[in-house]
Parts: sequence; C-alpha cells; structure tokens
Amino acid sequence: MYAKAVLLLIGGMGASVIILLESPSLKIAAMLLIAVWCFARAYYFAFYVIEHYIDPTYRFSGLGSFVTHLTRRDRSQ
Repeated sequence: MYAKAVLLLIGGMGASVIILLESPSLKIAAMLLIAVWCFARAYYFAFYVIEHYIDPTYRFSGLGSFVTHLTRRDRSQ
C-alpha cells in the first residue's frame, strides 16, 4: 500500500510539473492547486464522511461502489 501511495504522489507531482512547464503562470498553478484540493475533498467525502457520518452500514471498495451506493440507496431518507 505504501508503494501505491508513493507512485500516486509521483504521478500527481509529475503531471503537475508537466502542466506548469507547458503553461507557467501563477493562475495555472493556483487553478491546479484548487482542482487537486477539491478532488481530494470529494474523495474524502465519498468514503470517510459517508461511511462514518451518513451511512455506517456502507463499506466502499472504490468509486464505482460509491456510485452504485448512491443510485441504489433508499431516497425516502
């Protein structure tokens, strides 16, 4: 799992560097930072918040599992 985390960090940093080399500006850097932060918070919400605060019976196995959970859950709550 640690190797996977390191590879994800390397991939994310590498992609960010390439984007900034292609278009070096503070505006692009800020928008890239905001996008990464927003996606990280959405991922946190999709798993931690749903599982611990909204539906304790939900156990995730990936984003596909989360989408399935959203489409199949009882809408009357």
